[in-house]
Amino acid sequence: MSINKNYKPSPKEQLSVEQIFSGLTKGNVRALSEAITLIESKKSEDHANAIDLINKCLPHSGNSIRIGITGVPGVGKSTFIEALGEYIIQSTGKKVAVLAIDPSSKVSKGSILGDKTRMQKLSANEKAFIRPSASAGSLGGVANATRESILLCEAAGYEVILIETVGVGQSETEVAEMVDFFLLLMLAGAGDELQGIKRGIMEMADAIFINKAEGDNLKNSEKAAIQYRSAIHLFPPKENLWTPVVDICSAIESKNIDKAWSVIDDFYQSTNNSGMFSQVRAKQNEYWFVKNTELLIQQKIFTNAELLKLHEELKQKVKLGEVSPLVASVEFVSKI
Repeated sequence: MSINKNYKPSPKEQLSVEQIFSGLTKGNVRALSEAITLIESKKSEDHANAIDLINKCLPHSGNSIRIGITGVPGVGKSTFIEALGEYIIQSTGKKVAVLAIDPSSKVSKGSILGDKTRMQKLSANEKAFIRPSASAGSLGGVANATRESILLCEAAGYEVILIETVGVGQSETEVAEMVDFFLLLMLAGAGDELQGIKRGIMEMADAIFINKAEGDNLKNSEKAAIQYRSAIHLFPPKENLWTPVVDICSAIESKNIDKAWSVIDDFYQSTNNSGMFSQVRAKQNEYWFVKNTELLIQQKIFTNAELLKLHEELKQKVKLGEVSPLVASVEFVSKI
């Protein structure tokens, strides 16, 4: 059999914004994937289409509970998320979307891990959607387009959004600012320093679950839960008056996964009835407006050739001690 060396596979048909939006709102998985790819694109020609799509989807969004799940590598986040996602689908019938933010290669900026390979059972469920995205070094382990991806998933009919963060010890503030419920997974037998978990992350948590509470590790997990409950009482009360819950679980044995969902549901009912749920979301919208505005201003400044050149010149003078950082900053800003 001869091989045609000139053969080129036909490119996949590019969907228009209207086609993507139409398919997405009907729950079409390909359309949702195309939509997220569009808003993650760094190509300038895609930006206008991405904004158009987000504007179309916004009225169809907001009808979900957004859950952030964090913890250090090795704590079992993917196993926990798969178990939780399967439980939610089976017990409630709700559609579940998982936005898993993978660590990125510093060289290629690509995703190192593949969550679909780690959540095979859940990814095969027709009521689940899993999207691994490279963090590309963004603060808090959150991909730049994660918040917009949440809106797209909601418009596609997903009622529970699970966001897995990198969990390598950097600030998780950005996660907390885009979710309704923040769940921290911990391990027994490892101190806070060893786990890379700081007090600030614990203060943000709405629930702490000690994972891998099975076999010989069960007693240690129960002791750790007692210690964390004591620590929680030392923290100032939350604005929403919710008292964080501490418990143990085994994701691999699906033990207490039902309890984790029960805690999340109790939180939703409590904050929704008090009006805090909508208030927090309103504050988050304000936060992301300010954050995105700052980012876009910064991008606009550093794509200006003259300003970029001046910035480099001033940076060199600062390094050589010829001018103070403050004076250099004032001079730079005065040229904008």
